[in-house]
Amino acid sequence: MYEPILDALRRGATAEALAVAEQLVGEQANDATAHRLHAAALRLDGQREAAVAALDRAIGLTPEDAQLHLERAGALLDGRQLDQAQAALAQAIGLDPNQFPAYVVKAQLAIVRGDLDEAERLGRTAARIAPNHPQVAAIEGALALRRGDADRALAILSHAATLAPDDPQVLHSLGFAYLAKGHLAFAEQAFIALAQRSPDQPTLQLLIADLLRQQSRYVEAADRIEPLTRREDAGFGVLRWAGELELDAGRNERALALLRSPFAAHPYDPRTLNAIMEAWRRLGAVDDARQSLESALTAHPQQPDLWRARLVLEPFAEPSALTVVERWQQAMPEHLAALEARAAVHDHLGEHDQAEAIARRIVELSPGDVAAEMRIVQGLTERDPDAAAERVERLIGMAADPAAKRELRQLLGRTLDLAGQPEAAAATWAELHAEVVDQRLPFNPISKRGGDDWPALTRIEEGTRGILLLWGAPGSRVERIAQVLSAIGAPLLVDRYGPQPPTDPMQRYGTVDELLAGTLDPAFLIKLYRAALPARGAADGPIFDWLLWWDNALLRALRPYLSEAFLLIPIHDPRDMLLDWLANGSPTPYALPSPEEGARWLAQTLEQVADLHENNLFPHNLVRLDQTGEDPGAIAQILADSLRVQVSLPGGIAMSERLPAGRWRAYTGALGEALALLTPVAKRLGYPEV
Repeated sequence: MYEPILDALRRGATAEALAVAEQLVGEQANDATAHRLHAAALRLDGQREAAVAALDRAIGLTPEDAQLHLERAGALLDGRQLDQAQAALAQAIGLDPNQFPAYVVKAQLAIVRGDLDEAERLGRTAARIAPNHPQVAAIEGALALRRGDADRALAILSHAATLAPDDPQVLHSLGFAYLAKGHLAFAEQAFIALAQRSPDQPTLQLLIADLLRQQSRYVEAADRIEPLTRREDAGFGVLRWAGELELDAGRNERALALLRSPFAAHPYDPRTLNAIMEAWRRLGAVDDARQSLESALTAHPQQPDLWRARLVLEPFAEPSALTVVERWQQAMPEHLAALEARAAVHDHLGEHDQAEAIARRIVELSPGDVAAEMRIVQGLTERDPDAAAERVERLIGMAADPAAKRELRQLLGRTLDLAGQPEAAAATWAELHAEVVDQRLPFNPISKRGGDDWPALTRIEEGTRGILLLWGAPGSRVERIAQVLSAIGAPLLVDRYGPQPPTDPMQRYGTVDELLAGTLDPAFLIKLYRAALPARGAADGPIFDWLLWWDNALLRALRPYLSEAFLLIPIHDPRDMLLDWLANGSPTPYALPSPEEGARWLAQTLEQVADLHENNLFPHNLVRLDQTGEDPGAIAQILADSLRVQVSLPGGIAMSERLPAGRWRAYTGALGEALALLTPVAKRLGYPEV
């Protein structure tokens, strides 16, 4: 859409660029980019005032776009001539001083269209004419900013500001350099200084308001542009943004009043619609929202976003919601979103055949639609797992995205399991794990089983805050415990699994060897652990820490120096744990080269759990999740019993369906060797041999 204008600007075809730009703004009056390119064409033609007016229209549509403000500042200075001394210098080196403004304008236009190399060439030529001119510095600073070098931009423009402290172009560019560096307060000061010099420029107030917003000073931001909303020429974008700022400031009535005009003009604009829906929600103005949306739908019945908003106002799957869906379908019979809404209602009402029929219609209209295909697979899985597996295999063949293909192969394993094909299911899952071994963590080392020389478990001092240490081996479904803990409001620390994990010894694999070799003092280990807690967000209350790994060697530090801790370990039949690990992965992303290698390491890990439990080496509880099933309430009760507290579990907690307890027995042929490695520890933990 924009390429014809950009091409004409690159070639310097002024008349062509103007013609194409004028046609575009006539067709796309609410497109800020169209007005921006129109301004570039006008500047190329030497129409400075018209270019500024075009940029003002663009800013009126997207007042928070900082680049538009920078381009407006450049347009204001087009045509400024050199002083006598600069002109004499230019003539001395054989350049025409009268061409300086042209070089500056062309360099700025090259930056606008993204041709940075050309802008740099033109800037160098302008610098030969007037090397210390502030506009040259502004061009060099703008180029550095566009190339992501904010430090260089700031250095250039700071120096220019010392030479020309009142130059508007330098101040503009310096403000944007501060902004790029994240120095919002300095940027604010630069633009306020400009606004004081040019009080008749409303665009500067918009820019300052955005800086205030970025500093979370929402009331000040809204107040800053409030006078602009009362102007007769207040644009759609300014009023919309003012309404959004009032929402940020918590002044909901004022927000709604400001958003009514933009909504009336463009009710299908997503930002406007989202903002006014939020204002109605906060004010509880459901009747007002219904009436306004009905008026908008009368004028624009083909706008799906308006139908979605109208549907939100009705209780899900109630008759009033169904009436809205039916009207939507009448207005847009083959629209996918309308069909999806109708299918969701059918599913909620238990009318699954009707929902699947709609999903099949969606696939006819939009082949490969992911949500619809998954709905069809779900239905087939319940009544014909073999057909479900065949359909998933077809979808795998169609998928182009590698990540989507992996997810489908994971699903294929599940459908093959339901179809009674354990060999194929196990092979599918094992292949998925083997493909990413080099992208996963190695197994943490496991210490040899200790004797009876454990340090004494110290007495807990009164007033010591409790510490819950949560850990589960792969396949234990420990994430279910974490989900319930979070749901009941426990401040669970999950940063060990995030992009910035703590660096305490409880995170590092080498801690076990260091403890056993005597190179890490157990008391110092706990000192480092406690010291890291404040930075991890642990408040003054109890600590809930989800560990990445476990080894009984840690007890040499925990027993004497962290005896107030309590260890929570979810388990179920180790053979089911291996199968769950294969099918669903693990929160700790271990590499799983083969089921046999995983089983061997898992058996050694669980032998330590059995030692801990049989000898009561530390306060703990084994949570047998094969007894709780998929019930979050049962898990919550186990937590309440373990922690000796009452918990209140909110409703609506959904847990993904997993393989049923004892499913490992169907895999004795496919995974016989691996399962046999786990049988001894399964017996130790109280599970039957067969």
